[in-house]
Amino acid sequence: MKRLLWLGVGLAVGAIVVRKLTQKANEFTPTGIATSLSQSAGGVVESVRSFVDDVRVLAADREEQINEAFAKGELYEDEDEDEDGQDGQEGNR
Repeated sequence: MKRLLWLGVGLAVGAIVVRKLTQKANEFTPTGIATSLSQSAGGVVESVRSFVDDVRVLAADREEQINEAFAKGELYEDEDEDEDGQDGQEGNR
């Protein structure tokens, strides 16, 4: 009876190992590589899309601030600028 138990355990472990090795081997087939690349490309596209959306929101906020200052007749000054009027960078003026 003990031998049958261990035989069953061995068969189960063997089946799991073979299945995992087969799955890993399929990742290196042309189809598996294509699937992996398409998933990676989808992630990159989603990251770029998220970045563009963030930039649009921030640009709209900045445009609203500038328009409010213009409507009041004030000079819009960026809060991130240093005291000397530069944005912390040496630029051409």
